[in-house]
Amino acid sequence: MQKNALCKGKDSISVIKLHTVVVGSGAAGYNAALRLKKYGVDSVGIFTEGRNVGTSRNTGSDKQTYYKLNLCGNAPDSPGAMAKDLFAGRCVDGDVAYAEAALSVPCFLQLAELGVPFPVNRMGEYIGYQTDHDATARATSAGPLTSRLMTEQLEKAVAQAGIDVYDYYMVVQILCVGQRAVGLLALDLKASTEKPKFVLVQCQNIIYATGGPAGIYADTVYPGGHRGASGVAFEAGVRGRNLTEWQYGLASISPRWNVSGTYMQVLPRFVSVDEEGQEHEFLAEYYGEKGAYLSKVFQKGYEWPFDCRKAHEGSSVIDLLVYRENVLRKRRVYLDFRSNPEGYVELPYNQLSDEAYQYLAKAGACFGTPIARLLHMNQPAYELYLSKGVDLKKDMLEIALCAQHNNGGLDIDCWWQTNVRHLFAVGEVAGSHGVYRPGGSALNAGQVGSMRAAQYIAFHEDTDAPISEEAFWKVAKAEIEKQTAFCASILSGGNNLHHYEKMVRQNMSAAAGAIRSIEQISHIKKEHKAILDQFADLVRIPSGRALARAYQLKDALISQQMYLTAMENYAFVVGGSRGSAIYSNSGGQVAEGLEERFRFCLEDGKYDDQVQLVQYENGNMKTQWRKVRPLPYEEEVFETVWRRYRENHNVD
Repeated sequence: MQKNALCKGKDSISVIKLHTVVVGSGAAGYNAALRLKKYGVDSVGIFTEGRNVGTSRNTGSDKQTYYKLNLCGNAPDSPGAMAKDLFAGRCVDGDVAYAEAALSVPCFLQLAELGVPFPVNRMGEYIGYQTDHDATARATSAGPLTSRLMTEQLEKAVAQAGIDVYDYYMVVQILCVGQRAVGLLALDLKASTEKPKFVLVQCQNIIYATGGPAGIYADTVYPGGHRGASGVAFEAGVRGRNLTEWQYGLASISPRWNVSGTYMQVLPRFVSVDEEGQEHEFLAEYYGEKGAYLSKVFQKGYEWPFDCRKAHEGSSVIDLLVYRENVLRKRRVYLDFRSNPEGYVELPYNQLSDEAYQYLAKAGACFGTPIARLLHMNQPAYELYLSKGVDLKKDMLEIALCAQHNNGGLDIDCWWQTNVRHLFAVGEVAGSHGVYRPGGSALNAGQVGSMRAAQYIAFHEDTDAPISEEAFWKVAKAEIEKQTAFCASILSGGNNLHHYEKMVRQNMSAAAGAIRSIEQISHIKKEHKAILDQFADLVRIPSGRALARAYQLKDALISQQMYLTAMENYAFVVGGSRGSAIYSNSGGQVAEGLEERFRFCLEDGKYDDQVQLVQYENGNMKTQWRKVRPLPYEEEVFETVWRRYRENHNVD
């Protein structure tokens, strides 16, 4: 690390020069750094706000899934077949889908060789199972903490490779010269002084692996330490794509965890508690006939994401009922595993759907209470909550309809490079998915994308002329002065940060989550833009220790402008509902007995081959639509491919 006299005396700033900077210490970020080192790029550093925070390390589900090419049995499979299935998710670029399919096996096998305990049968095959939006058995799992195991093993490999990790640094600005990324400005979170301490990073490439924009919502299953940093990329000019497409689902609030899989299949009691402390079994109240909804609760186990196609009669009606209790009726909602629904001593198993009954019967679980069934079928699922301080034998579990994963994100090409040259986006921050995706494909996409970005950086012939020192320092100095003035303003006395944090996130969950009202979206977009435009004059923090939270709030506001613009534009152009969100529409249908808020119509599929793009320019948002890039089917001759591979590894 070298000092550079950008400012005089005490205010000199530390400068770090690297070939490539990776931002983020999750599974995708670590893999990017490891691959770069493997491909011969030695000057690599990882910048992270905290190596032990983030979604990869601190999230999971009942059986967290990794989706890859089938490696077991006699079922026919191929990269082309898997690419078709990913492409069928709608609004997906074909070249990205094909890369995710083709590289799923080498990425998966690297993880297995690093020590992630994916199960094999006695013949050594990696056994698979069928996941959601999957017609085969490509899915596998190392348990409820698969992504944590991936992250831990990749982190060990990064340490063994001697790659530097710069811990407790928050990236606040991407430095660009024209449409080219040339460096970063980061806030040193270790500094104890009241004045901000910045570090300047000069580099040739940036791999952005910051995860999804968790900080824009209040109701979220993202871990508490994860906020995302999409706003920094948007502010640098990176386009957003498919920003309307999220996954929402039922999750516990404390701790934050998906209540999918066995948690639903053991048929717990759904309870809401009103302001007077009165309990309501609201599913029983809604469905009327005793036990009529139990098969739908079972279905939620594998139909966990809210799906508007199932929101008129199917299992997603349950999500709407939870939302109604929580948001409209202002009641707290719980799962109770201690006793059966509706006072049943013995559930009417013979009244369940054939699918539900056969599953429970084969598991030997047609007995007892939900907690007894959970302990019998999946004791680790009980122990997971116990390890987080919740004993499901004694405690009810508070839940909500939460944001879980953004299928959209930053716009990328087939090498995961954004429209800002030399800036790559990998992991959830990259918008590689469409409306639907097979469960577990996100873990594979993070590994494939980080591998592709590293290959491009290592093997592609860079035709950009080098940036002069003068041009770099001109941009750097202007940005440092801007950020220093920003910090001085919000540190000028007062403390209203929590007020704005709570307000803007609650507004987003209420208006622009799984249930979307265009009128409300337009209203909060204007309201939040006013806050963003006057941020330095409105927001006040009590000390320098709150600077990170202030930057997170600013990032969330920028991201919200992008996402709200995307939703507004989608409603105007497409109109109907799709994926994991409904747009309230008085001309649509509503499940019997529900409020007008839940009336909607499905879209007609005309935009399945379109990608929506949004760009942030000087505080304003611009939208456009383009056709998806097709699946790249090519009949290639081995010798031709081999020759190009010898020349440039086929990275072009």
